[in-house]
Amino acid sequence: MDENMEGNKEKRNDSENAIETLHQDGVKRMRIDLDQEDNSNSSNLSENISNHFVGLFGGTSTDNGIPTTGVDLENISNVKIGSSQTRVENSEQTSNEMVEEAGSSKLEELIRPDNNSQNETRITDEDSCDSDGENNNSTSGSENTIMHNTDTDSDSEGQDDEYDEDDVLRKAKPSHSFFMVPEFIQRQYGYPTRKANPALFQQRCYGSLMNVQKMELMYKLEDHEGCVNSLNFSPDGKYLASGSDDLKVVIWDWTVGKPYLKIPTRHKKNLFQTKFLNLKGSDLHLATCAKDGQVSYMQIKNEGLREARKLGQHRGPCHKLAVLKDQPQIILSAGEDGIVFNHDIRRPKAERIVYVKDVHSHEVSLYSIHSHPLKSQEFCVAGRENSVRVYDQRKSSQPLALYCPYKATDPKFTRGFHVTCAVYNHDGTEILASYYDSDIFLFDTEKESGQYAHRYTGHRNVATIKAVNFFGPKSEFIISGSDCAHIFFWEKKTEAITQFLLADDNGIVNCLEPHPQLPFLATSGLDYDVKLWVPSCEDEPSFGDLASTIRDNKRNCWLNNDPSSESQESSEDDNWFAFYPFGW
Repeated sequence: MDENMEGNKEKRNDSENAIETLHQDGVKRMRIDLDQEDNSNSSNLSENISNHFVGLFGGTSTDNGIPTTGVDLENISNVKIGSSQTRVENSEQTSNEMVEEAGSSKLEELIRPDNNSQNETRITDEDSCDSDGENNNSTSGSENTIMHNTDTDSDSEGQDDEYDEDDVLRKAKPSHSFFMVPEFIQRQYGYPTRKANPALFQQRCYGSLMNVQKMELMYKLEDHEGCVNSLNFSPDGKYLASGSDDLKVVIWDWTVGKPYLKIPTRHKKNLFQTKFLNLKGSDLHLATCAKDGQVSYMQIKNEGLREARKLGQHRGPCHKLAVLKDQPQIILSAGEDGIVFNHDIRRPKAERIVYVKDVHSHEVSLYSIHSHPLKSQEFCVAGRENSVRVYDQRKSSQPLALYCPYKATDPKFTRGFHVTCAVYNHDGTEILASYYDSDIFLFDTEKESGQYAHRYTGHRNVATIKAVNFFGPKSEFIISGSDCAHIFFWEKKTEAITQFLLADDNGIVNCLEPHPQLPFLATSGLDYDVKLWVPSCEDEPSFGDLASTIRDNKRNCWLNNDPSSESQESSEDDNWFAFYPFGW
């Protein structure tokens, strides 16, 4: 009897041990499966949520970020928490089943819902844009790339004597921060965020990468009989003024592609600049300058020219004018005689502000002048020397600052190294300078002189006095023409080329004028027309010829810098024709 009881007891113990072993094996297998599932869910969570968004908003182009199908507004509120809720419920159900089967309290820790994964879900689903509407994650990554790719103080030391033409092609591509359908939804439904403001919507749209990559030629404005040397939109953006070698100013109603007024000027030589004055009233007010050195003023009514008079005279050609925003009746002019004049249309005579001379007391031929957008007394000039100079009208005996990308001991600091154009950005914190037979440099005006923040490469600036400009309401992009007949767009922070357009049949693009409110661009060059570019292209941007074009531009620069070439042996007067190879 006792032996039977002991035998039964041993059998029960063996059964319990076997059951316990099975439980432990099951727990181990569940633990392994759970870990694998947890890792898989964690790694694929963002992808699943992204696919869920694609199901709601439609397929999204990887280049322009525009959803291609309709929007299911009813499911938008469920997107943020749907994936994480499902995961939490499944995890809790699995937890209960495993606890019941295994009877082990230690499993509660192992299968508790992963807080990090929930945080990942929340961060992925929620709007990750910062106060400026840019993606924080992509911005952070871009900044790291910028710091790696940007030429900083080391360039000022002359440590990058040669650069590979493919460097610009390897720049980190900027990411999109503007997505059309979500932006339209926020604007139309009036979501309680600052993004619902129509003015802010317009700014974000104008300065978006999407619009730059959608640029295409809308039409040509044809009425001139010579090369078009200057372009300027009216302050309200309604009209576009162009000046040409035919000594005429044409005011275009660019929205319909037709001339509004054609005005012959009193200039004797090539017209170089036309500028609107933002004066009150229904009349249009224009200032012009030309190769003959004259600075003129015109008042225009609907029926035609009302008044035209001469404001001042330079001893040499006058290339550029600057108009003060808070004092539109004042015009600044810079000439090849090295003098900057202040012209007040209310006064009969111009006032000389500064006579620019180099360290050897030789006058510096000036090709560019631009006024500070916020400080009306401050302006920058550039010309046939290596530095961009900043002056204050109230104390102009000495420049406030000098900006040059290289030191005097650097090999690049050669006799022919000079500036063809320099402009301020939208708030005056940066100056953009295009150098003859070199690159484009961006200077931070809030830092020490002589250090540049960014460098933009790929184009070529030799044949004419080429302009450079910012594009976007917050100066998000850099634009320039080139001797290769193309327009180049660079993203300012990454220095990457974001658009590349063929823009001149005769080979050179000189002028680029962005619209003051809309993402439109007017350009001109050696052709006898004005080209208007708008973001309406449905195809992705094509960069098929970009690499070969950059190599050709670089090769031409090497030939131009060859000491054995005739251009290096020519005199200072002979070098003038490098700017006007067609006998201007």
